[in-house]
Amino acid sequence: MDSLLSQILNDVKPLVGKGKVADYIPALSLVEAEKFGIAICSNDGEIYKIGDADLPFSIQSISKVFSLILAMEFYGDEIWTRVGHEPSGLPFNSLVQLEHEQGIPRNPFINAGALVVSDMNQSKFAAPDIAMREFLKKLSGNYSIQVDKKIADSEYEHRARNAAAAYLMKSFNNFDNEVEDVLYNYFCNCAIKMSCVDLAKAANFLANKGFSFITGKKVLTENQTSQVNALLATSGLYDEAGSFAFRVGLPGKSGVGGGIVAIVPGQFSICVWSPALNEAGNSLAGMAALESLTKHIGWSVY
Repeated sequence: MDSLLSQILNDVKPLVGKGKVADYIPALSLVEAEKFGIAICSNDGEIYKIGDADLPFSIQSISKVFSLILAMEFYGDEIWTRVGHEPSGLPFNSLVQLEHEQGIPRNPFINAGALVVSDMNQSKFAAPDIAMREFLKKLSGNYSIQVDKKIADSEYEHRARNAAAAYLMKSFNNFDNEVEDVLYNYFCNCAIKMSCVDLAKAANFLANKGFSFITGKKVLTENQTSQVNALLATSGLYDEAGSFAFRVGLPGKSGVGGGIVAIVPGQFSICVWSPALNEAGNSLAGMAALESLTKHIGWSVY
């Protein structure tokens, strides 16, 4: 596995630093574009890593996966009455589809869908941002995980479009709590900083039928795990999900912090990080690294 990671790094080295670091959130624009790390966590707990795999970064939309899982514990199938499970085919922050479909977001990984899930968690937890952070600490085994408050505050300051989506859903009676409270907790989740190793460990239960080797417990049922992986495969990379399925062939979730988590069911979980993004807002070198990985191991869910 170490030689495979060295080969992947060699394959993608010319792409590292290419693309553009997210700058619509000013605090994110300060990250060095040339960083690259990858970590693989096998289902028996072995960790393989290379590059900047131990360096924490802002997980951004990868947090949507764990927020959904937190909500599934309390709501079960009720979630799907408030948010769909279809690909959107539009940008992650689009309002057009939301208006047309009367405030029901297409899936929990576009911003509107993640906000509905956050609203549901707000109804269940006195401090949902702390609940989320503690959940990720347990899943990763890293109890030093923190929120980058500068990034959270920067996102909140530039919240207009997300606020518009939340208030639009509220007008359709699909939002129960105070919009500003939900928004800030949502941004705190996005601003959690984790490394590739942390995220590969935390997501490993999705490769292991819902069982976490870190906690020694089931996080999800096998059926729920299949549902989440199906959503990752169809909607995890927004309007580039089709290209990701074609090129990589794995369930995955990206974030504008440059991270991508991917799942090889029954075998291992992966996290790659490279902060320079392509035009679709996904890590340019990260996409190439995962494509290289699946070509070398000859494995795809399709």
